[in-house]
Amino acid sequence: MNTQGRKIVFIGAGNVANSISDVLRKKNSIIQVYSKTLAHARKLGKKLTCEFTNDLKNISKDADLYITAVKDDALEGVCKKLKLPGKIVIHTSGSTEMNILKNVSENYGVLWPMYSFVGGAKLEAGASCFVEGSNKKTENYLTLLVKELKGKCYYIDSEKRGKIHMTAVFVNNFPNHLFTIAEKLCKDAGVPFSLFLPLAQETVDTIKRQSPAVSQTGPASRNEKRILKKHLGLLESYPEYKKVYEVLTKSIIKTGGRKEL
Repeated sequence: MNTQGRKIVFIGAGNVANSISDVLRKKNSIIQVYSKTLAHARKLGKKLTCEFTNDLKNISKDADLYITAVKDDALEGVCKKLKLPGKIVIHTSGSTEMNILKNVSENYGVLWPMYSFVGGAKLEAGASCFVEGSNKKTENYLTLLVKELKGKCYYIDSEKRGKIHMTAVFVNNFPNHLFTIAEKLCKDAGVPFSLFLPLAQETVDTIKRQSPAVSQTGPASRNEKRILKKHLGLLESYPEYKKVYEVLTKSIIKTGGRKEL
């Protein structure tokens, strides 16, 4: 089976659709883009020089592959309105079960790139891509699709993928929120956030060499009550940030701080 040269419809015109379509357009024919917001459909459609629509009733039936890349909360509603028997239909959600597509086509599956597409980021080679197919035909198709995207293919069922997606929140979303807090504190203190970038990079570099459990440091890992109390006092005017500090501090202390593995 060869995925190249196939006709593709993108259902969704956000960051994921933009990034994936940018790769697939090189060797395939993208014939249509759908978005509930016409302006978004038009923008991606013009970029790909293909048809666009904001009406699911107008989705082309001439494609071989339908890539559903909409927000998780919108996925169920979209699937209820799609009937594409015989076609290969996939979604790109990390947290949504594959079977949400079971009434759309008998050939359905998931291709979830574990990647941050914020700010129009391009999907880089080597990205971890988790796939699941309703049958061998779809699974083989997805394998070749990941190869075309230059990703690393992992065969994971919906239950495990959901756990991986949840863990990715701890790895990516939560640290980014902490950086956002730090940036605000830096601004209020009149110091540049860039001062902390070498420290952040050092943290990432260290956990490439050894377990994060071994790398844990700071006053909470040593349960230095005086320092912890001082820090909480400095956060009195930031009650939400103080709560975050307290929760993370308690978690570090509870797990025993730094672990020798």
